[in-house]
This record gives sequence, structure tokens and C-alpha cells, in this order.
Amino acid sequence: MDIIILIFGGLLILLGLAGSFLPIIPGPICSWLGLLVLHLTNSVPSNTTFLTLTFIIALVIFSLDAFLPVWGTKKLGGSRMGAIGSGIGFLIGFFFGPIGLVFGPIVGALAGELTQNSDLKKAVRAAFGSLMGFLAGTIMKFALGVVYLVLFVNIFWEHKELFF
Repeated sequence: MDIIILIFGGLLILLGLAGSFLPIIPGPICSWLGLLVLHLTNSVPSNTTFLTLTFIIALVIFSLDAFLPVWGTKKLGGSRMGAIGSGIGFLIGFFFGPIGLVFGPIVGALAGELTQNSDLKKAVRAAFGSLMGFLAGTIMKFALGVVYLVLFVNIFWEHKELFF
């Protein structure tokens, strides 16, 4: 039975890695669930401190991923309307799948800036900030997914004799 649970945990880790690039999948949370499933086997002793810390980290990265496009918009000179537009674009983009989640904040930041003033250069710069925020979130999610994959493999390797 532990082997089936191990395989399921490994699939969750891989789904978490895929979620780094597919915005519809909550990558950090899926990766953490893979670690949790590994600890639910009879072969690996449960470590609540480890699971709690890795969950908090996954939750922080997951939350930051939603806010980075808005922050990037503000950081590159976007106005309050550009930041609001980026946030609204994210929410609307959610209904259009992965493509909407990528382009929603960018289009929203651009539209929000253009409603504030007609300076296209400033609006494009704010939209670029939203794109940079999205890319930063993607890189963070992927890095966390790789770290959780390494942790998963290391924990399994330490207890491999108990699985077989």
C-alpha cells in the first residue's frame, strides 16, 4: 500500500511542477500535498514541524504569485488604476484558463493606465511591470517545486528500505 501512496505523492509533486507554468494549477500547494502524502505512509515518520514549515512557505509563495503582477505594475510607474486594472485582469483572466491568467493582468494594467491618462508609453511600461511580476511568480513557484521534489526524493531515499 505504501508504494501506491508513494506513487500518488510523486504525481502530486510533478503536478506541482507543472503548476509552475500552468496558472490554473496551484503548484506550490500540489507540491506540498505530495510531501504530506509521503509523510502519511507507514514507512516515513510524520514530522509536523517540517510539514508546517513547508506548508507556510507554499502558502506564502502561492499568495505572492497572485500579488506580484500588481506589485510589478506599481513598481514600474503604474498608477493606482493600473494596479487595480492588473488585479481585475487577473480575476477576469481566471475564467479564461491559463492564457487568461497570463494576459489578463497585462491587459488589465494597460487598460487601467489608459483610463487614468492617455500616455501609451507609461501604460505599456505598467503592463510590462505586470508581466515581470507574473514571470517572477512563475520562477518562484518552479524553484519551490524543485526544492520540494528534492526533499521528496531525499526523504524517500532515507527510508527506501522500509518501502521495499
